[in-house]
Amino acid sequence: MTDLTKLTIAQSRDKMAAKEFTSAELTDAYLTAIDNANSAFNAYVTVTHDKARTMAKVSDERRAKGEAGALEGIPLGIKDLFGTKDVHTQACSHVLDGFRPKYESTVTQNLWDDGAVMLGKLNMDEFAMGSSNETSYYGPVINPWRAKGSNKDLVPGGSSGGSAAAVAAHLCAGATATDTGGSIRQPAAFTGTVGIKPTYGRCSRWGIAAFASSLDQAGPIARDVRDAAILLQSMASADDKDTTSVPLPEAHYEAAIGKSVKGMKIGIPAEYRMDGMPEEIETLWQQGIDWYRAAGAEIVDISLPHTKYALPAYYIVAPAEASSNLARYDGVRYGLRVDGKDIVEMYENTRAAGFGAEVKRRVMIGTYVLSAGYYDAYYLRAQKVRTLIKKDFETVFADGIDAILTPATPSAAFGVADQDMAADPVKMYLNDIFTVTVNMAGLPGIAVPAGLDHQGLPLGLQLIGKPFEEETLFQAANVIEDAAGRFEPEKWW
Repeated sequence: MTDLTKLTIAQSRDKMAAKEFTSAELTDAYLTAIDNANSAFNAYVTVTHDKARTMAKVSDERRAKGEAGALEGIPLGIKDLFGTKDVHTQACSHVLDGFRPKYESTVTQNLWDDGAVMLGKLNMDEFAMGSSNETSYYGPVINPWRAKGSNKDLVPGGSSGGSAAAVAAHLCAGATATDTGGSIRQPAAFTGTVGIKPTYGRCSRWGIAAFASSLDQAGPIARDVRDAAILLQSMASADDKDTTSVPLPEAHYEAAIGKSVKGMKIGIPAEYRMDGMPEEIETLWQQGIDWYRAAGAEIVDISLPHTKYALPAYYIVAPAEASSNLARYDGVRYGLRVDGKDIVEMYENTRAAGFGAEVKRRVMIGTYVLSAGYYDAYYLRAQKVRTLIKKDFETVFADGIDAILTPATPSAAFGVADQDMAADPVKMYLNDIFTVTVNMAGLPGIAVPAGLDHQGLPLGLQLIGKPFEEETLFQAANVIEDAAGRFEPEKWW
């Protein structure tokens, strides 16, 4: 039998339907891979061996009765931000020590309803605040990719670094992730995987620990475009428990893959050509443009004039919402409690001990920009900029553009504990330069592996679509995947 963990979700689905192997066998293969390799990557913070085997057994029984769901028997990793009933859910923060919710997030419930199997909870930046997966209370995640001739550990990107690393290292068939400013697309680009951030409202946020409620959106990280489409099909739904989720007719994402892009208009925004952008990123972008031309798409130069304000505006809006959302972690009802002489000191001690440095930094920025005297100057102005960014996209799409092609990240993966990044948080924040506009405007965006840099590390291209037109993104993303091929790291673990 082939190594089962090398199969995509689509391949596993078809082979299980043909009775070539069972979910129990597939799940055991993944659990063995995790037990053998997780110490090298730190991708999982908890592995649910017994639960996975039980779910796989039940799945096989359902299949035998002819009741197989869309993800029947497929083993998945779940980002630690998603509430999973009676299973470790801590957003990789010390402040939520020992928290095991008595509820299931809507997204994960959708996956289980479709027959998927849970392998465990995946590492992430604390409360999804980070671009390298180094802010986790459980330590950094290691990227399965290494530069040619080097054994230096690289970051997998963040905040969904555990999800991206586990998918790239074949420690799960696919993974859930979340994206507030690039936390699906940047780690996907750093690990040679596919990640889609759906339109705001496409997936329910209920049961997911909140970072910035007007920006957060759940989505999948997968090995290829088809697998991402299969996962999003199950994850997406309207939900009465989340009033921001949008009820729409059911989409058919997988059916869009393979359709011709002839006549499609692909926009190339001038503002994404940044000063000091590495030549390799520019070359890759041009390569993407050439692939679309060859596939019959029309390339159109466009302008998104307010792009330059997106990153500073994002780093006002997101921390402001975070400072409000994280006020609930006070040591009273659940998680960590550090006693004090009175309730105020208990709050202070708990939050001081429970939050890491990056979370504290963002809470303080957020509290500052919301404070009396600064609210108008910072938060209100940032929201006005956000409206202008959204209007830029609306204008371009109204002119007939079907999708926008940009780089996904300004560089390939960098080293763990990179001194430049550690000394200058703004440098770390610049990793989100190509991705934050999508969240600010609530649009869908997909990152697809498009090539390797001079060190042999993966680089990704990003496609940005119209609201709720994820099918167009899958259709267009397939062009990049077909032209570039798929990328896997050389095994060193």
